[in-house]
Amino acid sequence: MKHAPASEAEILAELAATEVEVQIRGLMLDPVTNMPIVVLKDVASDLVLPIWVGVFEANAIALELEKTATPRPMTHDLLRNLARGLNASVEKVVVSDLKEDTFYATIWLRQGNEQVAMDARPSDAIALALRFDCPIFVAKSVLGRTRQQVGADSDVNLNPDELKKWLENLNEDETGGYKM
Repeated sequence: MKHAPASEAEILAELAATEVEVQIRGLMLDPVTNMPIVVLKDVASDLVLPIWVGVFEANAIALELEKTATPRPMTHDLLRNLARGLNASVEKVVVSDLKEDTFYATIWLRQGNEQVAMDARPSDAIALALRFDCPIFVAKSVLGRTRQQVGADSDVNLNPDELKKWLENLNEDETGGYKM
């Protein structure tokens, strides 16, 4: 017996069961490496996920969080304008995988009745999600692997539970004032 192909709604419902919605809890500098960190927090729990990003990507995220206009469009603004010019929108972004300490993301675009998934760096996906005011998700499988690995290769002498507590107890000064 052949099964009917799953509808788009059924596929999206199945994906939603495997994803956790997050918000940006903060944008800060790693005290050891001085690299920017985007701290994502599960909207339904105290679970946090730090993602180390590049300086330029952190700047793109910070500009949008602060709603700072630039004289000329930055790269993520250009992408937003391009998508809008093509009558497309970003529906959501998903931090979808973690391989060899590198996070991967997917940007879900819609143009009319067509939905397209595009591979992206999480920092770029987050910067674009902010510009489209769309939800950000993390795959549950990524969260499971991250909890086991957070702090494992860090130069900081914190075990994963201590690192989690440190991230959860950040104040506004430490997160750049982006407390959610």
